[in-house]
Amino acid sequence: MGFSVSVSHAHGLSSSSHGQNFSSSISSKSSSFMGFPLTFSVSTLSGKQCCSQHKLVVYGKRVSGLEEAMRIRRERELQGTTKFRRRPPLRRGKVSPRLPVPDHIPKPPYFGSNILPEISSDYQIHDAEGLAKMRAACELAARVLNHAGTLVRPSVTTDEIDKAVHEMIIEAGAYPSPLGYGGFPKSVCTSVNECMCHGIPDSRQLQNGDIINIDVTVYLNGYHGDTSKTFLCGDVAGPLERLVKVTEECMEKGIAVCKDGASLKKIGKRISEHAEKYGYGVVERFVGHGVGTIFHSEPIIMHHRNESPGVMLEGQTFTIEPILTMGSIECITWPDNWTTVSADGSPAAQFEHTILITRTGAEILTKC
Repeated sequence: MGFSVSVSHAHGLSSSSHGQNFSSSISSKSSSFMGFPLTFSVSTLSGKQCCSQHKLVVYGKRVSGLEEAMRIRRERELQGTTKFRRRPPLRRGKVSPRLPVPDHIPKPPYFGSNILPEISSDYQIHDAEGLAKMRAACELAARVLNHAGTLVRPSVTTDEIDKAVHEMIIEAGAYPSPLGYGGFPKSVCTSVNECMCHGIPDSRQLQNGDIINIDVTVYLNGYHGDTSKTFLCGDVAGPLERLVKVTEECMEKGIAVCKDGASLKKIGKRISEHAEKYGYGVVERFVGHGVGTIFHSEPIIMHHRNESPGVMLEGQTFTIEPILTMGSIECITWPDNWTTVSADGSPAAQFEHTILITRTGAEILTKC
């Protein structure tokens, strides 16, 4: 479960609607162009343009057969994306009362308060005992997410998914981390179609062709394990299926650059490069975060191009959770203060893993 920041390209990160404050400089957006560069040359005489003979010479880059085939394939993919038929706008259903948690289940520090906790400045680096508990929490989160995914089908409500997730977590002796966090009323986030993240489970039935991100976080033995995945519901249109696939690839490419001493900004660079190949936008407002005994802490993981000065440290755990859209990266938060949808109604997808930084790379902890 991520959190949001407001991005100012002139002054870095400022507080979001949820009251989080960060200070980090961000580079201005770079431009990306499709196609091949052309060079134009006009003949001159004594430093002046020759009036009698104007020659325009165009120098084109030689294109191999493979490059041309890739270009044609890419154009067809983009055409498929633009032909996507938008689904009816997402509407909020009825939200049922939050589910109870037995007294014997250990609760996180924010339990019983509706105030959103401050983001901790602590970098969560674990000793052997802590890492063993962290692995257990992450493994449980992964199993719960996999089970939730098996429930995704037309006519199932997100409220039913929430109930199943809640029961599985409780039976494992853990606490569903989202429940009560800053007043969040449910045990899991379910974000459908244009919902970027933090969707609240309700009575809406899933429809054939929907996509849904399920974001699971568990609190087990004092440690949080955090993961999410976007699932396909029934027969999903090709452009939507491609968005989901590329979003997962972006997360994987972000993880691939991680290791002790690596710059945090490499994550956003690699994710942005891959997303741009397919014409998708990377949402800037929502970021990854340190996770462990504390739900949300430093380091802040930005998934877009940035100039973050931070570096990764061996033994550190944090999430990488990019959100990609087929249209605008701007968003609107509903009056419930959680559900956040794309401003233009375009579909969005998200994937998330909790990772452990090692000397030579990164270990994905939220895998079964």
